[in-house]
Amino acid sequence: SAAVWHHSSIHKYRSPLVSRYASKEMAYNFSDRKKFTTWRKLWIYLAKAEKALGLLVTDAQVTEMESHAEDIDFAMAVEEESKLRHDVMAHVHTFAHCCPTAAPIIHLGATSCYVGDNTDLILLRDGFDILLPKLARVIDRLSNFAEKYAGLPTLGFTHYQPAQLTTVGKRACLWLQDLAMDMRNLQRAREDLRFRGVKGTTGTQASFLQLFQGDHDKVEDLDRMVTEMAGFKKAYMVTGQTYSRKVDIDSLSHLASMGATIHKICTDIRLLANLKEIEEPFEKEQIGSSAMAYKRNPMRCERCCSLARHLIALLADPLQTASVQWLERTLDDSANRRISLPESFLTADIILSTLQNITEGLVVYPKVIERHIRHELPFMATENIIMAMVKAGGNRQDCHEKIRVLSQQAANVVKQEGGDNDLLARVQADPYFAPILGHLDNILDPKTFIGRAPQQVARFLSEEVRPLLEPYKAEIDVKFELEL
Repeated sequence: SAAVWHHSSIHKYRSPLVSRYASKEMAYNFSDRKKFTTWRKLWIYLAKAEKALGLLVTDAQVTEMESHAEDIDFAMAVEEESKLRHDVMAHVHTFAHCCPTAAPIIHLGATSCYVGDNTDLILLRDGFDILLPKLARVIDRLSNFAEKYAGLPTLGFTHYQPAQLTTVGKRACLWLQDLAMDMRNLQRAREDLRFRGVKGTTGTQASFLQLFQGDHDKVEDLDRMVTEMAGFKKAYMVTGQTYSRKVDIDSLSHLASMGATIHKICTDIRLLANLKEIEEPFEKEQIGSSAMAYKRNPMRCERCCSLARHLIALLADPLQTASVQWLERTLDDSANRRISLPESFLTADIILSTLQNITEGLVVYPKVIERHIRHELPFMATENIIMAMVKAGGNRQDCHEKIRVLSQQAANVVKQEGGDNDLLARVQADPYFAPILGHLDNILDPKTFIGRAPQQVARFLSEEVRPLLEPYKAEIDVKFELEL
């Protein structure tokens, strides 16, 4: 209702990650509903496996639990937690309340981390499964862009000063190479995730060994069965009370690394937008500035940079958390992980969706690029002019000196007088260079300055980039419209 919305949305802080930016699927992945229905699924997996291995769990109890897997009384759970000060036991009681027959065997032999840690691992895995197709789509869009502009010469920049020419497509391949590394990193982090499984309070499985009256094989079978039911191929063979918090470092470090990639890409686009060579998409009715009506600010790239910094900064949390876990575990990880794990995935999700939108609509201005080349190319062509003169019988040192003097004069016109680069006119007017005047157009063709850039693009895309996208073919064509 409007009253509820008014109370909850205006009078309480809401994280902009969810209220403003994140996709529905990633916001749901870290929602209370997903978390607590997963807890109930884990209790059902445990009961089923315990029953299959001979413990006194009945079909009726399992069926009762399954029929109430989704209908969680959240108000009751909150009330229970305020009394018990224990979130897991609050939900055990809430589940037991609607499953009176199954109540005696819910959570049998387990510790809180059975539901808490295993659920976190499921959420990390599912989070990666949401991110990977999005990253694939960004790579696909940039690949198409690189292919389209593989042969378009553009000024290269080192130290943000004009350098030898490259091509627009080759520069995009520098971005793609980093994204391809991120793709492999995220795939590996996802595949390396294991299940905590059924390990007991300090990781020794003592409670389950007692339940199975000393039968070690049955304890191992229980661990394996629950792990498989949860969709994992392997469980960690050893844990304390929790799975090692180094796993969180592994997951979040690759997200932070991807944040660095995206920050660099979007910074490059912002720099090129200032030169008016490339722009991010700009909607017909979009306003760039409340004061300056003509402005077209690269706000999407700026948003990506802003959030990428947050993603990078979040990596400090799991690094410090893992380093201060004492012995079998301490609870000072809990409150921190409630923030750092979801926020990392939500932030990664947002910047990938935004970057997809940017890469689907990048605008290139070839005439502006050409003009910038014309301003700088005469200086870059001096070595080619010297080589041509030597071929025509000239002396390399004499030619070098002639070019040096003319270049200084032209640079003076550009820097001191604000004029155009007139080096070519000076070369053409000097009788010394008469032998090569007929070849000047060829010497100054920008395409002769781009080396193997187009060939590098073609080979890189076919051998390294396209194969990475194969697993995501079915999801690659989904477009992304930015709401804000």
